[in-house]
Amino acid sequence: MWCPDWPVVAAGLPATVPAAVLAGGEVLACSPAARAAGVRRGMRRRDAQARCPELRLVDRAPQVEAHRFDEVLEALEELTPGVAPIRPGLCALRVPPRYYGGERETAAVLAERVVELGVWDVRCGIADGVFAAEHAARRALTQDVWIVPPGGSADFVGELGIDVVEDVALADLLRRLGVRTLGSFARLAPGDVRTRFGDTGALLHRLARGEDPQPVARRQAPPDLVTGTAFEPPLETSEAAVFSLRTTAEQCVETLAQHGLVVTAVRIEVDSDGTTVQARTWRHPAWFDAPALLDRLRWQLAAAGPAGGRGDGHGVPGAGRGDEYAQGIGAVRFVPEETSSVGEHADTLFGAGHDAQVEGGAARVQALVGPEAVQVLRPQGGRSPGDQVHAAPWGERVPVARPAERPWPGQIPAPAPATVFASPSQAAVAGAEGQRVLVTARGAVSAVPSRFRVSAAEPWQQVAAWAGPWPVDERWWDEASARRVARFQVVGVDGRAWLLVLDGDTWFTEARYD
Repeated sequence: MWCPDWPVVAAGLPATVPAAVLAGGEVLACSPAARAAGVRRGMRRRDAQARCPELRLVDRAPQVEAHRFDEVLEALEELTPGVAPIRPGLCALRVPPRYYGGERETAAVLAERVVELGVWDVRCGIADGVFAAEHAARRALTQDVWIVPPGGSADFVGELGIDVVEDVALADLLRRLGVRTLGSFARLAPGDVRTRFGDTGALLHRLARGEDPQPVARRQAPPDLVTGTAFEPPLETSEAAVFSLRTTAEQCVETLAQHGLVVTAVRIEVDSDGTTVQARTWRHPAWFDAPALLDRLRWQLAAAGPAGGRGDGHGVPGAGRGDEYAQGIGAVRFVPEETSSVGEHADTLFGAGHDAQVEGGAARVQALVGPEAVQVLRPQGGRSPGDQVHAAPWGERVPVARPAERPWPGQIPAPAPATVFASPSQAAVAGAEGQRVLVTARGAVSAVPSRFRVSAAEPWQQVAAWAGPWPVDERWWDEASARRVARFQVVGVDGRAWLLVLDGDTWFTEARYD
């Protein structure tokens, strides 16, 4: 659900009056009457006044915006518990559509409730993901809904212009490169996008393909991931609380990262006088970092403050809401409610790090230890696990000699072993009666493997399961380099799995599965 021009609505400026809200000397939002006169978001104050001399200008008041939108959220929560604010003026909802008779009927009920609060312009969008639903709402008419059919998010998002990208610098760069729509951007190769545009471009590329990284349902985060801070004595101002929780927010993000997770929905709980007096669940279009957590905390505390008053965020919150924080802010907790794997968001080994920083660090290491000492590994074709990895110095584009997509007879099936030994140790495999297990020229096994040991230092153990052989006859035309081997996958009774190779009549341990 989207309420357009929310800073103007929160400031109490009528839509029929040419008005604009300023932030940093630029127009942040303007009324429909001001837009009709030529005022646009991002204009400087002087340019906006030149377009519309009667324009009424007010400075932005984030605490007032959060306070007014909190009233909208409370009204919506009377109809459905699944309300997650994204930012003041925009929220995501999960409502069973059949409860109200259908999706369009549900949107009408929710919009009517918001209109009762005096917010006339409210629009709804329904889609598979949050990103597509937000832009569907932006296409809807006032007090109406735009519904994207199930599975149609990719086609819908692909029609959007590149101007919808919030990162102005990235949008300008894509426009200069000839990319006009998200659909044309989605047709680029994912690897090339990450190399050229970094993590921000990679996330936008996934959204452009309709792959919203934040599905509706997520698993609950374990309770030990909750982070918080208690204040003794209690803090009297919201800004002091936000400033004091910077380290806590960073710790919350870092703790999740250690578990390979990012948080997409977080509940912020605020205690006063030993009691939880306010709790709000916030949702993010992508995932929360520490600054985003602090922003939501600031909005939540500002929403609990008086709608009027000082307006600087430094008063005691709750003065206009039943004195919820009359005893001060005693504790704040960040409770991750919905998490996802960091692998769903970061496509590279380096996580959220910027590619330029990685390249700079690798270049410095090369200057210290030599260019050949820093290697980049890429998959290539081959029959043995060691042959399937191509190493090249960092920064050099050495072509892969053996393409992986070509057929390689004798190649072991997936999954690949986790550890390939540089120097295979000599092993042994025996049958039930102690005889050596060999492979004939036709690929037949002389006896069923019953016992094995992976090296001379390891004890014998029983075979729990085995597969193979995968015979390979390499370079048979050259007597000097010809090699005939057969590989087996063997699992011992201790649960460990190994890749053993029979070279001639000698067994070796080539790799280990983890």
